[in-house]
Amino acid sequence: MKRIPCVLMRGGTSKGPVFLAWDLPVAIAERDELLINLMGSGHELEIDGIGGGSPQTSKVAIVSPSLHPEADVDYLFVQVMVSQRRVDTAPNCGNMLCAVGPFAIEQGLVKATGDLTRVRIRNLNTGTFVNSDVHTPRGKVSYEGDTAIDGVPGTAAPVQLTFLDAAGSKTGKLFPTGQPLDMIDGIAVTCIDMAMPMLIVEASHLGKRGDESPAELDADKAFMQRLESLRLKAGLAMGLGDVSDKVIPKPVLVSPASSGGTLQVRYFMPHNCHRALAITGSIGIATACVTDGSVAANLIGGVSEPRLQQVRIEHPSGGIDVVLSYTGEKGETIRASVVRTARRLFSGFVYAKVSRRMAG
Repeated sequence: MKRIPCVLMRGGTSKGPVFLAWDLPVAIAERDELLINLMGSGHELEIDGIGGGSPQTSKVAIVSPSLHPEADVDYLFVQVMVSQRRVDTAPNCGNMLCAVGPFAIEQGLVKATGDLTRVRIRNLNTGTFVNSDVHTPRGKVSYEGDTAIDGVPGTAAPVQLTFLDAAGSKTGKLFPTGQPLDMIDGIAVTCIDMAMPMLIVEASHLGKRGDESPAELDADKAFMQRLESLRLKAGLAMGLGDVSDKVIPKPVLVSPASSGGTLQVRYFMPHNCHRALAITGSIGIATACVTDGSVAANLIGGVSEPRLQQVRIEHPSGGIDVVLSYTGEKGETIRASVVRTARRLFSGFVYAKVSRRMAG
C-alpha cells in the first residue's frame, strides 16, 4: 500500500481530496493510475476508495507553489470517472477551486494578510487566473460564517472567486465557431468557451420543460443519446476534435426562470445531470445572457442597456448569483465573480494500492 498525505475538502457543491503536488508521482500516467486507485474508480459506488460514487464527489485538486509572477499557487483539477477507470484533466472545476485558497493558506503556501487574504490562483487545466478572497480573521482561515449556498446545508464563511481571463479557456475564443448562434441538426445552439466549453440549447427544442429533476433526465435514455449526439458535433465545431472520451464541452439546457431568477438551467457533466451547477458553468451561462444573439440572451428577451450587473441562475438545488463587470473601451472584456463556501473535512493519509504500472 502507498500512503499519501491528503486533505479532504468540500468546495462549493463538490467534494474531494486535495493534494500537494510533490506528494504525488511526477509521471502523469503513474499519477493518474494512483488517483484512480485511491478514489475507487471503476465501481459505481467507488466502494474500494474515497470517491463518493458521483461525479460531484469524485474530484481531485492538486496544488503547488506557482512560478508565474501573477499567481501564488498553481491548481490542477482532475475529474476521476466513477464507473470508468480513467481521468480527465481537460476542464477546470470552480467548486473545487474555492477550496484551493483556504488549503493554500493552511498548508503554508500563502501567508495570511489580515482579516481577508487574497490567493492568486493559476488553473493549469486552462491556463487561466482566478483571485480567491478568503476570510482569515486574526491571520487564520475561518470556515464559520453566515453565507448559505444552494445545494449545501447550513452556512459557512464566504469565499469570493473572481475569474480574470476566462474567455477562450480551452479554444482561445469566447465563441469557438466564430458566432454566438449555430444550427446543429436543425437545432439552435450556442457554443461558448468562458471558463468552460459548453453547448447551450433551449430545453423546449429537445422536448423538455427545463424543470425536470436530474434523475428524470438521466433516466430518459433517448433524450440522453440525442444530447450526446449534439455534444459530439459541437465538439467538432468548436475545434475540440473527437470528444467522445472527454467531458467537454458540457451540454446545458436553458429555460425560463420559475422562481424570480434570470433563467433556469440543467447542466450535464456530460453524461449525468448536475444536482446543482458547476461554477465554471455559471460563468459561461451568465456571459451568454449578456451577449447578443446567444440562445440564453434570446431566451430572456435580448440584451438590455445597461447590461446586467448580476445574473441569477436557477438550478435543481436552488440558484447561484453571478456578478458581472465590464472593462475595455466598449466593455468588451467581461469579468465574473461568484461567492461560494468551503470546508476542511479531514486531514491525514489516504492509502492506495500499488499497481504494476505504479510499481514499475
